[in-house]
Amino acid sequence: MPEPINTQEGDVHVFPRYLGGLPGHADPSFEPVAHWPHYHLDEGECQLVIASPDHRIKIGWFGDDYDVWQISAAKDAVSAATWTARINQNTPPELVHGLTSALAADYDAESETFLRSSSYRWTDGLQPLLDAGWERQPLAGGLVTIVSPDNLAGVTIDVVNSDPAADAVTLWAGPPGWGTRAEFVFSARTPKHLIAATAAEFVSPAPVVREARNFPRQLAQLATLVPVPQAPAARSGALTVRQNAGADGIPRAASVAASPAGRRR
Repeated sequence: MPEPINTQEGDVHVFPRYLGGLPGHADPSFEPVAHWPHYHLDEGECQLVIASPDHRIKIGWFGDDYDVWQISAAKDAVSAATWTARINQNTPPELVHGLTSALAADYDAESETFLRSSSYRWTDGLQPLLDAGWERQPLAGGLVTIVSPDNLAGVTIDVVNSDPAADAVTLWAGPPGWGTRAEFVFSARTPKHLIAATAAEFVSPAPVVREARNFPRQLAQLATLVPVPQAPAARSGALTVRQNAGADGIPRAASVAASPAGRRR
């Protein structure tokens, strides 16, 4: 496990957000699909599966593995996946929220756009990065690369391989290494708007909040950490409400995924 920085107390805002790492839970990634059926598994590597009511979309949580999220969509409950996404153990769950939120929106709208793209141009999936000033590199080895201005994040696109099941788009952030690099790997048939929803989370200016003492040293040396101001102590009457609800009064989704994520730590 990456060495924590151990130089600050309390919570910090992490900029840019794609260097936030996995904070020991995956709560934000599951919030958009908290109303879908959940299946907790006692055997095997997969600890939790969240599926759409018709089981065409599946979100698997492999809390002790390298690719801790494995997401797929199929034309029906028993067919092979039309596309897949693998997301590794260094990825901030706030970035995964972009993908699960887009999936939930497609499904709730009774649309099948989560199965196929309306566009075949690879740029449509990565337009948020280009709009944010990420720089496209020259084509090399059949791969197009786009890199963030700080060179700490990027994306590679395989524009040559015609295999529909091949890994086609890899979004990454952080320095190379098992404990530092975050990765999304999308197969070739992943709808472009779902990739774009994920890419938009990379360039969002909003920071992520992390506990300073447990933040990996390797990432702390690259990110900007700003202490989160301490809120005034809540009165006992208000505290009871916030123990069971988020800041907006909505019940937290932590109970949905905290158990498998916690076992990983």
